[in-house]
Amino acid sequence: MTSVIPPRLDESAPAASRKAAGASRAPAPREPGRRSWWGAVFAGPHALGLAIFTAVPIVASLVVSFMSWPMVGERGWVGLDNYADLFGDPVFRTVILNTVGFVLLYVPLNLVISLGLAAWLTPRIRHRHVFRVLFFIPTVTPIVANVVVWRMLYEPGGFIDATLESTVGVQAPNFLVDENWAMLAIVAMSVWQGFGYNMLLFSAALDAVPDNLIEAAELDGAGPWQTFWRIKFPAISPTIFFGTMMTLITSFQVFAQPFLLTKGGPGTSTETLVQYIYTTGFQVQQLGLASAGAWVLFMIILGVTAVQFLGQKRWVHYE
Repeated sequence: MTSVIPPRLDESAPAASRKAAGASRAPAPREPGRRSWWGAVFAGPHALGLAIFTAVPIVASLVVSFMSWPMVGERGWVGLDNYADLFGDPVFRTVILNTVGFVLLYVPLNLVISLGLAAWLTPRIRHRHVFRVLFFIPTVTPIVANVVVWRMLYEPGGFIDATLESTVGVQAPNFLVDENWAMLAIVAMSVWQGFGYNMLLFSAALDAVPDNLIEAAELDGAGPWQTFWRIKFPAISPTIFFGTMMTLITSFQVFAQPFLLTKGGPGTSTETLVQYIYTTGFQVQQLGLASAGAWVLFMIILGVTAVQFLGQKRWVHYE
């Protein structure tokens, strides 16, 4: 009986033959379970932190919103009574209107100013990087420092008052204690501080617009205004949508500006929803009512965000 012996790879064989024979031996695949285990090890600390500091507090605040939860005293389940008390409180209705008024003033001004400056800061502007830095500085400056500066501008005898008296001979209103001017003063300060982020975002998006599209529009006889609205604006519409969404969300959560400038006054004319939640939770010490107010704010932001996402199909153009 004869046996067939497979040919052995001779060391004297050409190098190409040895390489081909070695390449046919594929490495053994790694066990997928081991890769998943290592992935869980590296993702575990982040997932644990997310659960402890985000997911658990969110669920806890929802539970607390259905309870009477004073900082000191007995706690009990009250169901929807906290929400009924909120909407039955005239102060709560006032702060919602104040917040909506702030959003309606702040968001358009922020977007128009930031988009206008971004369109102006074209590569043809000399030292435009210097202007970008100057416009962005208020965004990264601590809010307390900004408030100190703006209080000196607004107060009687301050820069605005002194300038009006020296130029036209009239006194400026006391912006921070006048109900007709207090919210406008907060909006002006907020726009000055916040437009730099969107300006930088829109400027980067405009720089990414292909030059051949602009050149083609100019060859067709389009002017600067038509080029911007017919070519540049549709090209950067996803970036504008993102900036609009982020600005809307942050404007509904405004707190530091009215709290530091006016304390919500005069009266409740500048008190916002987040300030109401803060006052209810940490001064009145009713955490259940404050949690209910926080969830009302969440639902408002969720509704506005949903409307924006539904409406983006009409004006946002994705490549």
